[in-house]
Amino acid sequence: MNISVIIPTFNRKKILYKTINSVLNQTFQPYEIIVVDDGSTDGTKEWILNYYPNIKYVYQSNVGVSAARNKGINISKGDWLAFLDSDDEWFPKKLEIQSHMLNKNPNCLFCHTNEIWIKNGIRINQGKRHQKYGGKIFELCLDLCRISPSSVILNKSIIEKIGMFDEKMPICEDYDLWLRITSEYSIIFIDEMLIKKYGGHEGQLSNVSGGIEQFRIYSLEKIMNSKKLTLDQYKSARKILLKKLNIYLNGAKKRKNYEVVKTIEDKIEYWTVI
Repeated sequence: MNISVIIPTFNRKKILYKTINSVLNQTFQPYEIIVVDDGSTDGTKEWILNYYPNIKYVYQSNVGVSAARNKGINISKGDWLAFLDSDDEWFPKKLEIQSHMLNKNPNCLFCHTNEIWIKNGIRINQGKRHQKYGGKIFELCLDLCRISPSSVILNKSIIEKIGMFDEKMPICEDYDLWLRITSEYSIIFIDEMLIKKYGGHEGQLSNVSGGIEQFRIYSLEKIMNSKKLTLDQYKSARKILLKKLNIYLNGAKKRKNYEVVKTIEDKIEYWTVI
């Protein structure tokens, strides 16, 4: 199994060594490691070229994590792709366990795992609402993102069929891609803590003004307009979309943002009758 590891990064030289070393310490070594630098100004390029000369380093102007991952996908040579955010780490057997499971299930082309959450240096427990699943899980992925990018291994053929990360989305781009994938593919979930996911630090992508629900709404509308869902999938997606629209509407009313209120009311009317 040839695995290309794709690490997007932006101004994280101080912590990036932990991420890279967690890949180099894998008991199953990947085919290649690709670091896509999304416009760093902290000396990331010189540092990587000096200390990690065998890593494939690529630089681009600061256009976002989706474009960075997509660039990594486009230049990758492996048949399988593994994503790793530059503030996360893998446990040493992560790739070994996943590759073994995928080899046992040759008809399955996507695998993700459980994770440990570290926030501000302290381990926190995941809530029940963040439970993860395997199988045909499209309906279970509609409310929130249940798959961590850093836990994923997928066959490149999925990307060739489904498409890549949506570069219009500054956040929730993972939620968007997983919806498109789970609407067509059954996936494997390994209920083992194989990654450390860090949060609470400066520069996190989730710290975007306006909240995340607007981007989930955008993603739901996009997949419903794609005409690729089954009738049952469409009904499930519409139910969650209307729920999110009403929540977003209530927030806009509290903020007295009447322009947004009108837009959301029109959306609710449209999706209620269509």
